[in-house]
Amino acid sequence: MPLLSKRVQVLFPPLMWERLQRIAKEQDRSVSDLIREAIQKTYFPPPVMDPLEAVQRMAAMQLPVADWEQMERESVSGGCLAE
Repeated sequence: MPLLSKRVQVLFPPLMWERLQRIAKEQDRSVSDLIREAIQKTYFPPPVMDPLEAVQRMAAMQLPVADWEQMERESVSGGCLAE
């Protein structure tokens, strides 16, 4: 876990606080941890790769690829066919 060095005070309505406490207890976590995770997911999501970059990266991989006829047979049959 990264070093936590900043503090913030947030006030919750009683019902929300009780629910957060219940969720934290069910997950064996702290309310603070739940809040940090929610902030991370909401405001700092993992970067999404540009679709073109994703295709270019996949195309650059040196993966074994069968000939077109075999790949078509396998995709129609739903699996690999032994030859």
